[in-house]
Amino acid sequence: MQNEKIFNLKTLKKFGQYFICSIVLLLPSTVFAKTILILGDSLSAGYGVTTQQGWVNLLQQRLNQQYPKQHKVINASVSGETTSGALARLPKLLQTHQPNIVVIELGGNDALRGQPPQMIQHNLAKLIQNSQKSKATVLLFGMKIPPNYGTAYSKAFENNYKLLSQQYKVKLLPFFMQGVAGNKKLMQKDLIHPNANAQKILLDNAYPYIKGAL
Repeated sequence: MQNEKIFNLKTLKKFGQYFICSIVLLLPSTVFAKTILILGDSLSAGYGVTTQQGWVNLLQQRLNQQYPKQHKVINASVSGETTSGALARLPKLLQTHQPNIVVIELGGNDALRGQPPQMIQHNLAKLIQNSQKSKATVLLFGMKIPPNYGTAYSKAFENNYKLLSQQYKVKLLPFFMQGVAGNKKLMQKDLIHPNANAQKILLDNAYPYIKGAL
């Protein structure tokens, strides 16, 4: 009788484990879904290309292929956006979308307007802090500027991203425009904005970092 009880207990335990595992496997994949907020400027807003051609839309397509019906991309990028403009918009974006991942692709327009690197760093830091307070994982996309702004300014601007990445322990894509900037075949006539042919390269630059945060 005692052996029979022990056998029954073991059987029930195994059945319970099997039942729990089965339930987990049957849960819809959306339980693990992530919302990704892209907070960028014209490079992510798709200036000069169609929405379908832009790298952010290509990101959603690739995610749909690899993780069907799981992850949602919100493109909150605005052409001409600055760090201060994004800082003003961020609270509502966080409240509305409650993202799991926030991609910050900003700073270029600040530099083009000659804003002090210290101010750019301060605003980027606030964007990171506010995103982290909302429990989101932050990804920082680094930018570079033309050398005609001066060596000291260019170096200070570029170092901002590295310093912030270290300070707030966020993943840094060192240069979002790698492989595109300086290549006239991949740029629009203004030589500032990437054309449609460049969008897949931008996606390939960004994707390993975004996938790693899922």
